Amino acid sequence: MSFNVGGIDRTVRIVIGLGLIALAFFHVFTGTFAIVAYVVGAIAIVTGVFRFCPAWALFGINTRSAKEVK
Repeated sequence: MSFNVGGIDRTVRIVIGLGLIALAFFHVFTGTFAIVAYVVGAIAIVTGVFRFCPAWALFGINTRSAKEVK
């Protein structure tokens, strides 16, 4: 498994994931929308932490810079 999520993409994923989970946790989002927020937030955090996104791999997208590849 090669990394395909770059530094900025990684940071954005983690921040958005934490934000979605926080909004659901503090009942800003409720019901089905809260469940979706938990799932999408968890996926965003996991892909950010492991620096690999299966969707990016499927479409051949790589957001890593040339510096990060070395």
